Amino acid sequence: MVTKTDMSEADLDARHAEKMRKKKAARDKIMATKTIEKGLLIVHTGKGKGKSTAGFGMIFRSLGHGHKVAVVQFVKGRLETGERMALDRFSDLVTIKRMGEGFTWETQDRQRDISAARAAWDAAKELISSREHKMVLLDELNIVLRYEYIPLEEVVAYLRDEKPEDVHVVITGRNAKEELIEIADLVTEMGQIKHPFRSGVKPQEGIEF
Repeated sequence: MVTKTDMSEADLDARHAEKMRKKKAARDKIMATKTIEKGLLIVHTGKGKGKSTAGFGMIFRSLGHGHKVAVVQFVKGRLETGERMALDRFSDLVTIKRMGEGFTWETQDRQRDISAARAAWDAAKELISSREHKMVLLDELNIVLRYEYIPLEEVVAYLRDEKPEDVHVVITGRNAKEELIEIADLVTEMGQIKHPFRSGVKPQEGIEF
């Protein structure tokens, strides 16, 4: 049996090229069957860090193509974040609605949280339904649904039955509801292996905000 150690670099290169040629042919065949273009419902959830970061990454990617985008922040409150300051530079293409007043343990006022969540959801529906934005990010909507500040069935019904076909909607936050996962086109669960917070490291500029 010929092993890699018995082969010259030229032989290895030729073998690699042939392997990649076959892989590309198979990939091209698969891609030829993917013909649907539609606005996706995307969910980033899980206990690991990076859910909002991934959502904002999609917003910046869409911006790179010259698309108009919108962001509704349901929870993050009045803290200035790096993504907010960066997006301010694209004010002609970006609409930002920072509707939350902080995490519920900060406000300690359920009715106030419910009112803020309702206002944010109404703003989100208006942005999505207007079809003026290619992508709308609903940051931390899953948290609002977890605490039942907005009826889950209302959110699911709107996203399933009324969301325009050509608008992408991205939802972030841990503990995504199964009903939301069921109607989503793309769901990613962020897993946590290590986090510096557990070692006493405080949230840092450019990392957490």
